[in-house]
Amino acid sequence: MPSLTAGSHRRLFLFLQGPHGPFFSALARALRAAGADVLRVGFNAGDQAFWFERRSYVPFLEDPETWPDMLQDLIRSRGITDIVLYGDTRPNHARAIEVAQAMGVTVHVFEEGYLRPWWVTYERAGANGNSRLMELDVAQMQCALDQSDAQTPPPPSHWGDMRQHIFYGALYHWFVLFLNQRYPNFKPHRELPVSKEFRLYFKRLALMPFHRIRRAWATARVRHSGAPYHLALLQLGHDSSVQAHSDYTCMSDFLEHVISGFAKGAPRHHRLVLKEHPLENHREPLRDKAREIAHAHQVADRVHYVPGGKLARLLDDANSAVTINSTAGQQVLWRGIPLRSFGRSVYDKPEFVSQQSIAEFFSDPDMPDHEAYRLYRQFLLKTSQLPGGFYSLRGRRQLLRRAADLMLQNHDPYQSVLSGNAAPPPQLKLVD
Repeated sequence: MPSLTAGSHRRLFLFLQGPHGPFFSALARALRAAGADVLRVGFNAGDQAFWFERRSYVPFLEDPETWPDMLQDLIRSRGITDIVLYGDTRPNHARAIEVAQAMGVTVHVFEEGYLRPWWVTYERAGANGNSRLMELDVAQMQCALDQSDAQTPPPPSHWGDMRQHIFYGALYHWFVLFLNQRYPNFKPHRELPVSKEFRLYFKRLALMPFHRIRRAWATARVRHSGAPYHLALLQLGHDSSVQAHSDYTCMSDFLEHVISGFAKGAPRHHRLVLKEHPLENHREPLRDKAREIAHAHQVADRVHYVPGGKLARLLDDANSAVTINSTAGQQVLWRGIPLRSFGRSVYDKPEFVSQQSIAEFFSDPDMPDHEAYRLYRQFLLKTSQLPGGFYSLRGRRQLLRRAADLMLQNHDPYQSVLSGNAAPPPQLKLVD
């Protein structure tokens, strides 16, 4: 049963920065309905705009260097037992995790789903390259599943919520751009100024119909060419999965690695398809850079660039795929397609991810052990993957049915299954 106490004290959840939009507010209301207390520290006007009440909101207005001391004082004075955040590598969040671990405070980390777009990831202490999954092998997962009575949650009832994601991103940056006078010391965790972030989000939202037409044409050219092809799954160069969990500094570096490896190793009649990330906002001129690199390696007529969109159609006929550590790699493995990754990722297990050099991989890729991957996927579904989404109303409702109860459990989702004591938690009746 969920516990409302940490030791002998009532649970108090401190929320830091969450996904753009109202999800953290809805989650806080769910925890309060279950008997816990909630508090929010906001770092800018966007954080403030999406919080549901003034009395539980604490603005952080000081110099960022004072944040760890302020957090320690807040934990002691308010009796905070839990910290909730989205993404564990933002500077404010990374510092908060260090403070929390030193003071015995539980850290709840939300992230985009490892099995996205249908799922959200919930872990404790860290995610992605800091996840507990990094130290677990497939044999341990199989043993845990054999002993566990945990039920696999039902699959989500609809596809992802990309339009809502882009909308809330634009709205959040609008608040920060135009209403942030109260937060003079705010520094975004990304390199671009907020004004440019807002313009890029708005431009992406406005041009979605154009991109859809362009994408359909590029995809049709690839699929109707009749030539065998390999996929390169591009990511957001500024994303923490690239910056914190790989040796690449930008996507241009990855493009050079992939295209040069393709030129050296792939059969001459094969093609390379560069699949852009759905949220790519072109802060790097990736299409132009890809064309330049392909010309330099004399494969320009064999390299195709597909802007954004869903991956499924391109996977239907792909020979293989390469990525840094994109969660889209999970879709590749689910279909039994050979995969080579070049960053630190939770699915980088030798049973199903190739360890070949990139030229060798393009020449003759190792096939994944599909049964081992199915077991790994089942372990994720019984532990850290929650059906639903952060951005659409329907997705949030589905996510909230499980999230609050899991946060109130004494053990993290991995420990519950590894110990063989996991059981499906009772579901709260929630109103979004």
